Amino acid sequence: MAASSQAPEAKGFRWKLIAPLVVWLAIYLWPVPSGLNVNQWHYFAVFAAVITGLILESMPVGAVGLIGLTVAGVGGYIDPDPTKSLRWMLAGFAESTVWLIVGAFVFSIGYRKSQLGRRIALVLVQKLGSNTLGLGYAVAMSDFLLAPATPSNTARSGGIVYPIISNIPRIYGSEPGPTAGRIGTYVMWTAFAATAVTSSLFFTALAPNAAALAIAKKTVGVEVSWGQWFIGFAPLGILLMILVPLLSYPVCRPEVKRSPEIAEWAAKELSEMGPMSRNEWIMLALIVLAMFLWIAGSSPDINVPLLGSNFVNATTVVFIVISLMLVTGVIEFADIVSEKSAWEVFFYFTSLLTLASGLNEIGFIKWFATEYAKPLAGLSPSTAMILLVALFFWIHYFFSSITSHAAAVLPVVLAVGSGIPGLPVTTLAMLCMYSLGLMGVISPYATGPAPMYFGSGYIGKGQFWGFGLIFGLLYFAGLLLIVLPWLQVR
Repeated sequence: MAASSQAPEAKGFRWKLIAPLVVWLAIYLWPVPSGLNVNQWHYFAVFAAVITGLILESMPVGAVGLIGLTVAGVGGYIDPDPTKSLRWMLAGFAESTVWLIVGAFVFSIGYRKSQLGRRIALVLVQKLGSNTLGLGYAVAMSDFLLAPATPSNTARSGGIVYPIISNIPRIYGSEPGPTAGRIGTYVMWTAFAATAVTSSLFFTALAPNAAALAIAKKTVGVEVSWGQWFIGFAPLGILLMILVPLLSYPVCRPEVKRSPEIAEWAAKELSEMGPMSRNEWIMLALIVLAMFLWIAGSSPDINVPLLGSNFVNATTVVFIVISLMLVTGVIEFADIVSEKSAWEVFFYFTSLLTLASGLNEIGFIKWFATEYAKPLAGLSPSTAMILLVALFFWIHYFFSSITSHAAAVLPVVLAVGSGIPGLPVTTLAMLCMYSLGLMGVISPYATGPAPMYFGSGYIGKGQFWGFGLIFGLLYFAGLLLIVLPWLQVR
């Protein structure tokens, strides 16, 4: 029995391992398109194989990226000189955005070890959880307060918020299955829908945000600060944070309208935690410091007395705060070394950014833009931009990773957009980057925490797809009707 049960898994693994090689070989052997040389086409074959491996999760994503980077470097696609090719391979490891992501992951260690994240969530539930709608706001606000300093929505929503709120439905006899609708469906969906919004609202709330910005900078020269990112999305982001619990209410139709027992439960949990510890106070102070430096230190529009503007880089802020966390004992260096997810992100983001920039360096992106901008040439710049944003957003149904989506699709969309006369490429880039968090709501596999909420049993399979479509349409409409005009007048 054991052998037969493992055979399908082994077969599935072999298929996923072979698929990227098949993609590589098929493109490699395909006749080189007009306008490209053999070197450019073969490099694209390597890139396509890496993206296939990431989508199928043929092996750990860090391994997929590292193998692809090695093949591209050894093949000499960027530069035939072995020394220069090696320099290209290693250049991504010095990218500040990659270290920003790794460093911000360490922030989540501080949240977790100090228990500050858990306390924040419980306080909100205690204060707002006396009725079901208020409970929805407590859940959404928990994610909102944790988001600026937690770059993984999986760690934030799945690792901090979900373990707390999963205790709530059972207090009312709401279990996965027939009784899920009493209150469980509403609580779970509100939490999931909210984390999609916060992931777009804050630059440091979703790891792929930094990767996407690095791609946009390399592809079309777009660069924004932490504060500019927030301000650009704030009109829609803040509105959605207000609306998500309200809209989830009629969509999920919870049977329980009041929940005084939830507040009592949260109060009991807080009582058991006791007063705020030394490490919690330190962690809170460090997060406030990080927020101040991110907003003021990297913004050209804000001058700090004696320091001026642009006095510290966003990634430098991360190193400052991590150093203070180590000095004060909030975390230990062993915690950083053992944070597997951070180092996995480090390797695959570095590999993806380097490979994506390679497409631009060898001229593949320019060729693609020239070829595929032709069908849009007769359209107005505004219409073309809306169509490109729509393509970028809704094609995510075919991806299970926001990172691989950004790496595969963003360079193409930006390249096509830059080839259309009169199209504001910066606006296009911002709309695409803002959509990364929002698009996570559309399917049970669209973003990191999605499988967790889908697998909770509180949201039915049909419900999840239906709710995802409703909120996906709402979020996408907000991008076009609120964020687009806002970016155009700024």
